[in-house]
Parts: sequence; C-alpha cells; structure tokens
Amino acid sequence: MKFSKWTGLGNDFVLLEPGQTPDFGKGFTENVIRLCDRRFGIGADGVVIVTPMDGEGCLVIDKAGVGPASKAVANGIDFEMRIFNADGSEAAMCGNATRCVAKFIVSRGLAKSSDTKEFHLHTKSGLVKPALLEDGRVCVNMGEPRNFLGSIKLTADSYDFTAETVSMGNPHAVIFVDDIEKIQLEKWGSILEVDKQFPDRCNIEFAQVVAPTQIRMRVWERGCGVTMACGTGSCATLVAAQRTGRVGAEADIVLDGGTLHIKHEEDGPVLMTGPAQEVFKGEIVMRG
Repeated sequence: MKFSKWTGLGNDFVLLEPGQTPDFGKGFTENVIRLCDRRFGIGADGVVIVTPMDGEGCLVIDKAGVGPASKAVANGIDFEMRIFNADGSEAAMCGNATRCVAKFIVSRGLAKSSDTKEFHLHTKSGLVKPALLEDGRVCVNMGEPRNFLGSIKLTADSYDFTAETVSMGNPHAVIFVDDIEKIQLEKWGSILEVDKQFPDRCNIEFAQVVAPTQIRMRVWERGCGVTMACGTGSCATLVAAQRTGRVGAEADIVLDGGTLHIKHEEDGPVLMTGPAQEVFKGEIVMRG
C-alpha cells in the first residue's frame, strides 16, 4: 500500500495515496492500529482517506468507477475525508488533518483545476472548507461551534475541575488553569476522556490564558492520548475562552507542537490558520 506521512504541528497522519482503496471489512481496525504504531508500523496519530467526488455527489475511486457516497453528501462537495484514530476508531472531525488534506489535494493534482486552492470537504460531522494561503499556511472554515453540555464539573484523581464543553463536530471539554506546567495531562486526560458524562468519550484540553490574545493549551485526544496539537481543540479553546470572558474575537493558541491562529466572530464560523507539511512517502505491505 502506497502512503505519505503528513504533520500539522506534530499532529501526524498517514494519508493513503490516490488509487489506494482500503477494505473496510474484517481486519481494517487492526491495520489502522498497526499503521499508527510508532515501533512496528509507520507511526501516526491517525490514518486519513481522501476520496474525490464527482459532480453528482458520488465518490470517485481512482478517477474511474463510481461508488455511492453517504446520503449526507450533496452536490458541490469536492472530496470526502475519513479519519481514523490511532486506536482504530473513526473520528468525526480533525482540524490538523484537514490542513494536511488541503495540501495533499494540491500536491497530488486532485483538484479539478490547478488554480483551485479552496475545497469543500465532507466529513462525518459535516462540511469544512480549507483554503491554501500565499504564505503556505492553510486557513480552514470549521463552521460554527455547536451546543454540547455547557459548563460542567469533572473529577480526576481527587482533583475537581470546571470544564467548558464545546462541540466542533467532535466533543471537547476545556479546563482553564492558572499554571499549565503543573497539570498531569496523561493521568488526568485518560480519566476525564471516559467520564460518565461523555458516553462517546471526549477530547480534554487544559488551557492557560497568558495574554489577551494568547492561550497556552495542551490536549488529550480521545482515541489517541496526548498529542502535540489539536485543531478542533484549539477552536474549542478559543470559543470557551470567549464564552467565559477571557479573550476577544481571536487569539494564538500555543500548543506543544507550535501555534495556531483561531478567529471567531459572534454568530460566525470559526477560522483556523496554521501550517501543514508532507514528511515522506513510502510503501508498506499490509497483512491480509
């Protein structure tokens, strides 16, 4: 199987090259886990599959043969993006992967026109719109934040927290702290992800507002564990900070792997801007 490895601020992904059509049947989950294994596989936080759409809202396999798409897909969608976490579970949305996918589409010549730099991607949680900028970064229209559980109480290892919950197509619980260097991310994140209030598990962010336009954030992603960056988590963190009066319309979110710029005007979509980079290409033999 031919693949390429991509990263968005250290949040890394295996993307299947055009023409690779995986079998989603028996053994698929195990193969995803194997690909993401950092000792026995390629190593990644997830596996991403990008499929072009034709003008009738159908999936196009290797630009030949047409298969039915999800009923949620309508005309005008350019590509379908499916994301699988390192534990084999399917993610509804991933902001960092979206930026990588936009650059992947351009670099592989998959767009309908070589001049096209903006795309409509269909995901399990809806539509996202990445656009390549002149400086090489990617700006993604992530859509509007959605209602989740509001402000809730959480407990981990005898510590009590107040979390602001935000959905960016996937669930987030943002916990604001005074000193992010003192958090026990791996220990607390693993407990809070599976709190009884989250029947489908939850992404956990710890955040410290260090300036009116800067937030330091660390993340525990459901299905992955500690990651160096989370795009949807950064969006959720800004929205949570806005709701609690901590910041204004935009801020830099400083992650372990680098910085994302997030902007959210009232009643508008969340815009996420940051880098994406191809690391290498390869071919791996898959088990049957």
